[in-house]
Amino acid sequence: MISAKSNVYGILMILEGVMVLVPLALLPFYPGDAVYLPFFAVPGGVSILLGRLLFFRRKTLAAVFEERESSRVVLFAWGYGFLLAALPFLGLRDYRFTQILFESVSGLTTTGLSVLDVERMAHIYLFYRSFLQFMGGVGFVMMILVFIQDKDSMEMYSAEGHPDKLMPNIGMTAKVILLMYGGFLGVGTILLRLGGMTLFDSVIHAMCALSTGGFSNRAASIGAYHSIRIELVTVLLMLIGTTNFAALLLLLRRKFRQFSRVSEIRFLAVLVALFVPVMTLFLTYQNGYGISESLRLSFFNAFSALSTTGYATCDYSTWGAGAIGVMILLMLIGGGAGSTAGGIKLSRVYLVLRSFFYQVKRRFMPERQIQNLYYVKPIEGRVKIQGQPLEEAGTYMGMYLLLYICGTLLLTLTAGCSLTDAMFEFASALGTVGLSIGVTGPAANDATLFIEIAGMLLGRLEIFTVFLGIVGLRKRIKRF
Repeated sequence: MISAKSNVYGILMILEGVMVLVPLALLPFYPGDAVYLPFFAVPGGVSILLGRLLFFRRKTLAAVFEERESSRVVLFAWGYGFLLAALPFLGLRDYRFTQILFESVSGLTTTGLSVLDVERMAHIYLFYRSFLQFMGGVGFVMMILVFIQDKDSMEMYSAEGHPDKLMPNIGMTAKVILLMYGGFLGVGTILLRLGGMTLFDSVIHAMCALSTGGFSNRAASIGAYHSIRIELVTVLLMLIGTTNFAALLLLLRRKFRQFSRVSEIRFLAVLVALFVPVMTLFLTYQNGYGISESLRLSFFNAFSALSTTGYATCDYSTWGAGAIGVMILLMLIGGGAGSTAGGIKLSRVYLVLRSFFYQVKRRFMPERQIQNLYYVKPIEGRVKIQGQPLEEAGTYMGMYLLLYICGTLLLTLTAGCSLTDAMFEFASALGTVGLSIGVTGPAANDATLFIEIAGMLLGRLEIFTVFLGIVGLRKRIKRF
């Protein structure tokens, strides 16, 4: 058993170094891309070497780790990962460092907003971007928990945004999730290949759909394929990616009744049943689409927004205000807790709405009548809605919306766009969605990109982990 206290930073650096080296496996298939080999081999190799050196300094690292908070470790893992993952993009000489850093952050946070020209990009970079999203979806801490297990492991696991422990042992939980993730990748690749994609495209899109990332090697995204079969398979993969891993395990174990009772699953079904028809009506009457075309566009893009994947089948800049408003709302709500999705999360929105409607209903109830509210979770089952969980959900939602308002207003200043466009774009960044109405692109200035980078980081690490990590780092700096 490896001690987390002595080796976690070294293992993180080794893991992230390996992540940068993986795309080199494509060179036998695309030998013309060998010109980019140094841009991957040098940063990946150096990171592995530095991680190995830290790995040997057990006594020094033990002292550091004992003083830290889990949030600081998670913040280091992602901050270091962002910088390291940006270095291979230096091989694309036509872009500023801010742009390649933005691409790195967008990839690892599974956002999918892009400022690069994917139509002219080498295969090794197209694969690399998608692989970043695949790694970012499962999380760095999740990966190292396969190797390290001690009393601090659960704290790090939770700090990265994973609320449920699927198995009694945290290491087994990590292994089960990785096996599920890998299995769904294989199935998704096969289904997309059968749907008409090339093998290379199938692998890329399966990785990004499962991680709810949304990177594509086509400028027009999924819409470039003009295939309803590909759209349906992509929706299935997005749905898997946005579902709590614990709920997915129930499904794989054929516990269908228990799965159908999970509150998040029911709430997701209600949102889809409500907003797909509403969006269809808006597109029909505001944009003049036929009913069948409106329904097809609404079905795919509603799932893309709610799952925070960011795949698109059309140009949103031509949509009316009603459909855009629905998309913004779905991006803010987001996917399931414990999944690869972003946003406020279904569970938090569900808790706050249940409490709100109960408070309204109570005004009309007899004074002595008491009604208990319950929330059904995948593992714990029925849990009473009261106290700390409800308070945390309300606090997080309030903080999220406050950041959303601030980021939106800042984008109107830096990007010079309309309020509606800024609302759409920052909802996409903060929710790690990746859909764009045209604000984000190669022409975007550095100020706009940094605002969106901040939104993506806060959205992926769920705000408080970032704040706690910064506070912990600040206290440590003051000691020196």
